[in-house]
Amino acid sequence: MTASKRDKLLSRFTSARVVPVLTIDRPEDAVPLARALVAGGVRMLEVTLRTQAAAEAAKAIIANVPDAIVGIGTILNADDLARAEALGAQFGISPGATPELLKAAAASSLPFAPGIATASELMAALAHGFDLVKFFPAEQAGGIKALRALGGPFPHVRFCPTGGIGETNAPSWLAEPNVVAVGGSWLCQAADIKSGNWAGITAMCERTVQLTKAA
Repeated sequence: MTASKRDKLLSRFTSARVVPVLTIDRPEDAVPLARALVAGGVRMLEVTLRTQAAAEAAKAIIANVPDAIVGIGTILNADDLARAEALGAQFGISPGATPELLKAAAASSLPFAPGIATASELMAALAHGFDLVKFFPAEQAGGIKALRALGGPFPHVRFCPTGGIGETNAPSWLAEPNVVAVGGSWLCQAADIKSGNWAGITAMCERTVQLTKAA
């Protein structure tokens, strides 16, 4: 990854501090969900490619919620990466990374954070120029102790931990010096999206923003 792509992604993560992971089943939920998040002070959004509605949802948010910074998550291969670029995403994230995906992402113009869980996976990401990565699944892969252990041999790497992170433990993760942001779905839980509880999502975002400021 070029320095300009890396710096752009680092700036976005550092400013955001929290990146909601959006799994959208119905395209009509996309815009009101994004507006609810933005109203609560959360602008950097990861739309995951986990549902058939994902691409349409991302396209709708990009077109109708200009204050949102829309990225594509659950990028599993080069084809997914190309889809993210074609949609107009501003960044990409993967849960893990194959050699083929790392090669494609390094050649792409899209700012990208590959997923890692081990030192060997991190070394592979670094070999392709990625020193800002997603630590996933964060809690299940050893939690903050594991993150600190990785920080020993890799002091220059910056992380966006995701997986098992919620309102109660997000401040602890954000207090770590090598963590630039955290990701998670607690800001927009499936039940709230299904019921259209946009006010509740906005309120959760507002609480979380205050917590991140404290952290």
